Amino acid sequence: MVTLNDIRTAESRIRGIAVRTRLIEFKLRAEDRRQLFLKPENQQPIGAFKLRGAYNKIASLSAEDRKRGVITYSSGNHAQGVAYAARALGVKAVIVMPDSAPAIKREATAALGAQIVFVGPGSTERQAKAEELAAQYGYVIVPPYNDKQIIAGQGTIGLEILEDLPEVETVLAPVGGGGLISGVATAMKLSNSSIKIIGVEPELAADAQASLRAGKIVQFPASEVSRTIADGLRTQSIGAINFEHIRRYVDDIVTVTEDEIREAVKLLSANSNTVAEPSGAVAVAGFLFHRDQLPKTKINVAIISGGNIDPKLLEELRLQ
Repeated sequence: MVTLNDIRTAESRIRGIAVRTRLIEFKLRAEDRRQLFLKPENQQPIGAFKLRGAYNKIASLSAEDRKRGVITYSSGNHAQGVAYAARALGVKAVIVMPDSAPAIKREATAALGAQIVFVGPGSTERQAKAEELAAQYGYVIVPPYNDKQIIAGQGTIGLEILEDLPEVETVLAPVGGGGLISGVATAMKLSNSSIKIIGVEPELAADAQASLRAGKIVQFPASEVSRTIADGLRTQSIGAINFEHIRRYVDDIVTVTEDEIREAVKLLSANSNTVAEPSGAVAVAGFLFHRDQLPKTKINVAIISGGNIDPKLLEELRLQ
């Protein structure tokens, strides 16, 4: 299990690389007496939180391992995080991406100097390809979520929330593979066990909720999870290491509809500082539309995990 010391070490490693994002209050309707603060990870250099874990992982490698180069598998944001971190550390990066990844994410990853290999839409398919190339060329795998150093890096978000808002009562985070919520939940619960941690994921890719309910990891088919607009949350199952942290520290996982995700993206786009991609907006959607499933708390934080949205899609959603 990741410790609070692991997360504090990661915080020291990423200082000066990842942006120390500041909470932004989201104005709710007058009749809603709750408070919501947003953690805008869309403001990171790569437009998403993934830089934290990727840099922590690569920076923790030995000099010998760095010379071998790194490889990862990702639909986009982790790809950019690894490419950015590898470039900063002078390490070769190879990224296995689904050919269905948004163009904005494919182009941004290539612009950071990474070598890209395309495969089909399944998350298991891209993982298998990365493992094959790692075995062939000796690359070090930088997993997108199922890794202690990745989890510790993402957990630095939790430390920052606590520093800025120590009175926080509930934190909502998107769930894909589980890296973000694993790290944040660990940081929060080990600092103050009374804080509630709620995961949010699309109804069409609700494998994490199914896993938490079943007490074991449940895998969804790629054809099912690929239907959600939240491309960053199309993982077919959460990681084994992540699941152990989720079972120990996460209070519940709720799901949101596609229409709710779209509406959250639209609302967040009213402020240029909180523009979110669909995956990045799910925690806000959970807070706004599923109040009856959430803890009855006043002071809440929702993490905007990323803002890498295609301008055409954003314009379409704004016009709806």
